[in-house]
Amino acid sequence: MNIIQNKRVHHKYFIEKEIETGLVLLGWEVKSIRSRKITIENSYVSLRDQEAYMCNANFQIQTNMNVSTPDPTRMRKLLLKKQELSFLTEIMHKKSYTIIILNLFWKNSWIKANIGIAKGKKKYDKRHIVNTHQWKLEQKHIIKCVNK
Repeated sequence: MNIIQNKRVHHKYFIEKEIETGLVLLGWEVKSIRSRKITIENSYVSLRDQEAYMCNANFQIQTNMNVSTPDPTRMRKLLLKKQELSFLTEIMHKKSYTIIILNLFWKNSWIKANIGIAKGKKKYDKRHIVNTHQWKLEQKHIIKCVNK
């Protein structure tokens, strides 16, 4: 079941590969996920010391939570296999690749994240996609008018 999805990702990036990962979360973060008070719009994956971390994800604190030192934008560790980590470090060293968070979802009772290996789109790529989408809509309209 999908919790939250990064909607602008497919407009900004070409997604080349998706990897499913686990997350290390605190109790108040799980509560804010259940109440859907999170944003992953500008979140990305950072690699440090042979570990992967989710950065720029904002978990909002609810007023009724007793949290001594909450940090809504802290880096959260991603749980990956060694092979996946080595693959991601290889990709990060290539030019113009980034690793981004695509969505968060429930898998049984665990909260998982889909991360994507992405390459940024240029302006002309975005324009081309918009033009092809508009042309397809026009084709449907023309076919509809002809069949009447």
